[in-house]
Amino acid sequence: MGIDPGTNYMGYGIIEIVAGKPQAVVMGEIDMHKIKDAHQKLRYIFERVRSLTEGYAPQEVAFESPFFGENVQSMMKLGRAQGVAIAAVLSVNGETAIAEYAPSRVKQAITGRGSATKQQVATMINAMLGTDYQPRKLDATDGMAVALCHHFTTSNVLTRAMGGEKRKGLGGDSKARKGSSSWESFARSNPDRIKR
Repeated sequence: MGIDPGTNYMGYGIIEIVAGKPQAVVMGEIDMHKIKDAHQKLRYIFERVRSLTEGYAPQEVAFESPFFGENVQSMMKLGRAQGVAIAAVLSVNGETAIAEYAPSRVKQAITGRGSATKQQVATMINAMLGTDYQPRKLDATDGMAVALCHHFTTSNVLTRAMGGEKRKGLGGDSKARKGSSSWESFARSNPDRIKR
């Protein structure tokens, strides 16, 4: 199962691997745009993701990681939504494998370009899965893209040759396996992004 976290719409997609090829099971979005209270949104996310996990029993769940943006409040809200969704999955089955991928990595896995638009991702999803999804919101196809990105990453010959090491998914190379650099390092490397 792939999940694209959000605070108004959270996209999800579930695939099944048959003879080594991904097949679409279901995709959709969790609509929270009418829920005004932030804590009630988190409760709703928990209930819906738990229900999906109970209903489809995914063996692995991949999440798109919140991107580092200028708006810290938005980043925190996305982080909370993702955390609640992860807790919902693990509350059903604590052994479920969890993975995380950067937005640019998901887009690159699907379209070959890390800067692809949501529409380009949606078009490629339909081409890859032989479907004709026309969701109201493209969050649904984004969720499916995360599921496919995880499948492509974990079924990669190089990943298997390296022993299937767990990765943070923020790039997938040896740098990602060591973990993210510290905030201090980020601040030193990006002084123009610091607001004083």
